[in-house]
Amino acid sequence: MAPVVTSVSPAQGNPAGGTSVTINGSGLTSATVVRFGSNLATNVVVVSDTQITATTPPGSGTAKVTVTTPGGTSTQNVLFTYTTAPAPTITSLSPSTGPAAGGNSVIVSGTNLSGAVQVLFGSTPGTILTSAPSQVIATAPAGTGTVNVTVTTPNGTSNPLPYTYTPVPAPTLTNLNPTNGPTAGGNTITITGTNLTGTTQILFGTNPATTFTINSPTQITATAPPGPASAVNVTVTTPGGTSNPLPYIYVAAPTVASVSPQFGPAAGGTTVIITGSNLALATQVHFGPNLATGLTVVSDTQLTVTAPAGTGTVVVTVTTPGGTSTVGLGIPYYTYLGAPVINALIPNNGTAAGGDSVTIGGSNLIYTDSVTFGGTPASFTVFSDTIVVATTPAHAAGTVNVQLHTPAGNSNTFPFTYDPA
Repeated sequence: MAPVVTSVSPAQGNPAGGTSVTINGSGLTSATVVRFGSNLATNVVVVSDTQITATTPPGSGTAKVTVTTPGGTSTQNVLFTYTTAPAPTITSLSPSTGPAAGGNSVIVSGTNLSGAVQVLFGSTPGTILTSAPSQVIATAPAGTGTVNVTVTTPNGTSNPLPYTYTPVPAPTLTNLNPTNGPTAGGNTITITGTNLTGTTQILFGTNPATTFTINSPTQITATAPPGPASAVNVTVTTPGGTSNPLPYIYVAAPTVASVSPQFGPAAGGTTVIITGSNLALATQVHFGPNLATGLTVVSDTQLTVTAPAGTGTVVVTVTTPGGTSTVGLGIPYYTYLGAPVINALIPNNGTAAGGDSVTIGGSNLIYTDSVTFGGTPASFTVFSDTIVVATTPAHAAGTVNVQLHTPAGNSNTFPFTYDPA
């Protein structure tokens, strides 16, 4: 049975031949010859029993398309017209300017643009994204100055239209916030400046930021990379170049070697001297979970603070942009003491000449640092948290108040009687 041809697409092409066409029909599997009029097509490929692709031979006028198989030659009147198609013309570019780095999409409008095979920006081809009779969309290559854009199709090359590459200004930096951070990195830095769009790299010294986000043409947030304790320059690179540098300081973590005094009342309020290293940029001091007040930086190795209220023994920590101190080789401990209490004197009387041994019973006595009888200091020995033994000083006959003092403050008073001689 002879093959059947129902259509050819496209149905017209250049008289010089070379047009790729698709022939549709049935019984095409064993096709051996495709003719356009009396001329043989080339590059015949049987796609299926219903479709063949071929390349037109040269010709003129209107030619009948026939397919020959062992079953015969098709007889249907399917025609292909040889015609000289007009060359492409272009009427506008949108946009008509773009960055020197290229990469932006340009819409080229005009006529006879189907089958565009090349879009040139000057002598450099762009990347064709879509092609239609009245529009080609292409990605601009990199370039400089003003160049001519042309479109080439199988029917020729269009007229030129000017396209201007706009120089990208170099970025400038005006501010970093904060201007310092820990050597471990990981903190967020807000970078303010101009022309920051298109940022490709942010360097802290020679180390690139681990991540960054372009918030606007004037702001970037970046995650600082690790770095040694030192001052480094931060720079931003865009297609327009590299910015001016701004200084950023990597701060070593603080250490606390000692606190003085190491004891104080549960109510807080004690002035405490903290010694250590890398303390100059201290922003907070904690006694356990509680924030101290009255922070004063004396030097890079010393701070003074007012202890907050608390209980028990706690770790004193200092926070700086370099981080928070940890327990190391020092003694960063502070102990909150209960107020001392006297509840017994044995004996509760003695001679006016003094020299008597008096056992003072009570609680929170272990850190006793003074004992007075009527305001006169007495010598003493601390035996435990509940017992202090004092030697009475001389005093006129009569009853006086005995009082203890510890870092937590003064105890209650308890009466002691000096007997007449």
